[in-house]
Amino acid sequence: MSTLEEQIDIDAPVLAAWQQLHRVHEYPRFVDGVRSAQPHGRNLARLEVEVAGAERGVETEITDRGRGRVMTWRTLDGLPLHGAFALRPLDRAHTRVQIRVEYDPEELHEVLGGPRGFALAGAVERAVRTDLTLFRELVEARVEAAAEPPPPVVEPPRIVDVNGI
Repeated sequence: MSTLEEQIDIDAPVLAAWQQLHRVHEYPRFVDGVRSAQPHGRNLARLEVEVAGAERGVETEITDRGRGRVMTWRTLDGLPLHGAFALRPLDRAHTRVQIRVEYDPEELHEVLGGPRGFALAGAVERAVRTDLTLFRELVEARVEAAAEPPPPVVEPPRIVDVNGI
């Protein structure tokens, strides 16, 4: 079993990051290879992913540990992966996102093909880093958009009719 741990700091409150993590239908915006994602049931999501040029469905179980801001996940079929996200507030406006991914390199190679050994580990590491960067950009853009004041409402001039004039 191999374990990859990465982290990234984001300019957003922990609640904003936590809420984004729970928008399963938006996973294609920041998880490489995910083409669509639909939550169903209490803790399940169906992900349509592109793996080695072919699309396949992957059933995933997602479990929260709410107050601790930890979300664990594991695939139930297809890709043999599991891991966790942990969100740690650095202050009121900044959050550290930590991810841990565990996988069996040989099983992953059997499903995905491609490289083995260090090359496979490097590919997984690059994918996770890219996903974290995209997650940060998405959350920060949402927070920035929410902080902008709404545009002023400009009403058209009124025509006033004074005694028929």
